[in-house]
Amino acid sequence: MAQTPFTQLQVTIGPQPPARLDKALARDVPEEAALSRSRLMRMIAEGAVRRGGVVLDNPRTKVAEGDVLVLHVVHGAEIATVAQDIALDVLFEDDDLIVIDKPAGMVVHPAPGSPDQTLVNALLHHCGDSLSGVGGEKRPGIVHRIDKDTSGLLVVAKSDRAHHGLASQFERHSVNRRYLALVYGRPDAGDPRLRGARGVSFEASNIMKITSQLARHRTDRQRQAVMWSGGRHAVTRARVLQSFGTPAQLALVECWLETGRTHQIRVHMTHAGHALVGDPVYGGGRRKLSPKALPEHAIAACARFPRQALHAATLGFIHPVTGDALEFAAPLPQDFAALLDALQTSPDHTTG
Repeated sequence: MAQTPFTQLQVTIGPQPPARLDKALARDVPEEAALSRSRLMRMIAEGAVRRGGVVLDNPRTKVAEGDVLVLHVVHGAEIATVAQDIALDVLFEDDDLIVIDKPAGMVVHPAPGSPDQTLVNALLHHCGDSLSGVGGEKRPGIVHRIDKDTSGLLVVAKSDRAHHGLASQFERHSVNRRYLALVYGRPDAGDPRLRGARGVSFEASNIMKITSQLARHRTDRQRQAVMWSGGRHAVTRARVLQSFGTPAQLALVECWLETGRTHQIRVHMTHAGHALVGDPVYGGGRRKLSPKALPEHAIAACARFPRQALHAATLGFIHPVTGDALEFAAPLPQDFAALLDALQTSPDHTTG
C-alpha cells in the first residue's frame, strides 16, 4: 500500500516561549504552514512531533528557547466518503473556501441513514484536487450546518488555514447569519402572552429577542428543548417583515442568530408560540387557519408545504485569508417563493 505523502517541517522555538509544547507550537509554527491548534494537538497525539529524534506525544512537555522541533506533516489523505457528481449552486469560490446555496432536501454531512448524496459528497467531486486538506485529510471543512429541509447559504473551508479562521469567527459569533421564516401568528410587543413568556423580550423597533439554554430533549433524542439550566446558551432575534390575514394568521419574519445551536430558530420560535409553517418536529405542521382571515387557496398552500419554511438568506463574514469582508444573499427557493405568492394574493397582508 502506498504511504501517505508528508513533509518535514522544522520549527525553532523562539524567545520566552510558553512552557507547554502545544502552546509553544501554536505560537511559533509559521502561519504559511496553515496548521491550526487542533491539528497540532492531533499531530502531537499521533507522534508526529520530535525533538532530537525523540517523539514528543504529550502536549504538556516542557520546551525551551532554541529547541528545534521536527513536525511530520501529512498531506491530503484520501477519505472513505465518495465523490458524487451532484449539481451545486456556487456563489463564490477561491483556493480557500466555497459558498454554496444549499437546496432543501440535501443533508450536509454523511451520517447513518444518509450515507451519500450529501453536500460533502458533492463538494468532494466539485472541488477535486483543489482541496488542500483539512485536518490532514483531503476533505471540505464544515464549520456550520443547516438542517436537511432548510435551504440557503453555507460557507465551507477548502484549506486548513481557512477552516481554522472560519471556525474562530463562528466561535466568536461574529458571522452575520440571517434567515427568513414563515411562522404562525405575528410576534408583537403588545401581545400580553409574549410579555409573560419566560426568556422572551422585545427591543427597539419591535424586535423580539429569545434567550435560553438549549439541549437535547430528555425523551425525544431527535429534538432540542428549551432549558433554563445546563445545555448551551442560545440567543435568537426576530422582526416581522410582513403579516398575512386579519387578524394576523401568519408572518414572514427575519431571524438572526447571536449563537448557532442545532434547530435554534425552530425551537425558539416554537417556544415563543410562533412555530414555523410546515415544521414536522416542533409543532408547526398542519395548524388550523381561519377561513375568515385567509382565502382557501392560501390556507391550502400552507397545508401542502412539505417542510419547515426556513431559508438561510444572508451570510456575512471576514475572509480568513485575505481579510476581505464578504456578504452573500440567496433568493428564496421556488417552493417558498410560491407559498409567499399565494399569501400575497390574499386580500389582507401588511408590511412591517
